[in-house]
Amino acid sequence: MDLFALVLTVLGLSLFEIISSIDNAIINAEVLSTTGEKARRWFLTWGIIFAVFIIRGLLPFAIVWATVPGLGPVGAITATFSSDPKIHSAIEQSAPVLLIGGGTFLIFLFFNWLFIEPKNYGLRGERFFHSQGVWFFAVVSILLSSIVWIALSKDPLLAFGAVLGSTAFFITHGFKSYAAKEESRLVGKSGLSDISKILYLEVIDATFSIDGVIGAFAFTLSVPLIFLGNSLGAIVLRNFTISNMERIKKYKYLKNGAMYSILFLGTIMLLDSFGAHLPAYVAPVTTFGTVGYFFYKSRIEI
Repeated sequence: MDLFALVLTVLGLSLFEIISSIDNAIINAEVLSTTGEKARRWFLTWGIIFAVFIIRGLLPFAIVWATVPGLGPVGAITATFSSDPKIHSAIEQSAPVLLIGGGTFLIFLFFNWLFIEPKNYGLRGERFFHSQGVWFFAVVSILLSSIVWIALSKDPLLAFGAVLGSTAFFITHGFKSYAAKEESRLVGKSGLSDISKILYLEVIDATFSIDGVIGAFAFTLSVPLIFLGNSLGAIVLRNFTISNMERIKKYKYLKNGAMYSILFLGTIMLLDSFGAHLPAYVAPVTTFGTVGYFFYKSRIEI
């Protein structure tokens, strides 16, 4: 990877981390508004260590380890920095399972937003799909069946990867739904300590970070690059959490940009898993273009 492609990938990863975590940042801002100044400073400084180095640092290595179990937990960390061609070959051979699982996860995430989640309607047709929310489970079930059917003709392990991706979606979706309900309780309840609220935010941050980490593998299989890009994005968003969150909320179509980026990245991962390898610049360029369009659309309506 040349220098331009490397920089483009890192910037794309950072942008994707920022926009995919906007919901998380809004929850953080709402809960932190009910805490003391000391708790806010702790969350924005020491909390970054947990959010960046523990979650976004170790989760990609854990995913690589789960994809290539033979590496072991320590081997998964050292392998990503190794120049041994055998190790790189092992990761490349196992990559389709990771990519099909991640692609399935992201596409399910997009359809959940399209059919079920409240939204500002940024494109024609979104209102119609939102009114047909009852069809969400039918759509993703048919989609999963189709992906598994195609995968079985290539490799049964690919089919298992797709099922794992759907399982990961429904597990994290359950946590996020619970988080949305708990947010109003935490904001309205004064009896909880600041420590309880901060611990809650750290757990929720870990759940929301899964979207960004999984989507990052559409950009690159290099864990150091994923760590660098996601970390930069997480740090930037944390700094916006308090001081500029109201301003971010004014850009009402940013979430739309995030979700369409997720759809495109999920599609890229599925295509890669089936052998249609796309150039490395496709993921970051698609992300910049999609987010840029919805940022402009938001800007002209402020």
